[in-house]
Amino acid sequence: MKIVPVLFLFILLTGPSIEGNGQCSICTKTAQQLGHKPAKGLNQGIVYLMLAPFAIMGVVGYRWWKSEKP
Repeated sequence: MKIVPVLFLFILLTGPSIEGNGQCSICTKTAQQLGHKPAKGLNQGIVYLMLAPFAIMGVVGYRWWKSEKP
């Protein structure tokens, strides 16, 4: 059971270093007009907002798994 905290810590520490593009086509056009630095900030904001639903689903899934475990 010690693997869960280690895995969580690994994801927490390596997650921000992974570069991802989370922009839709409209946001991409807007970001191109803003320039490089503001576009990077917009992209990081989109990815940051995407993490909240995944974190909530993870907590709910973990609690469900924990309650169903014999």
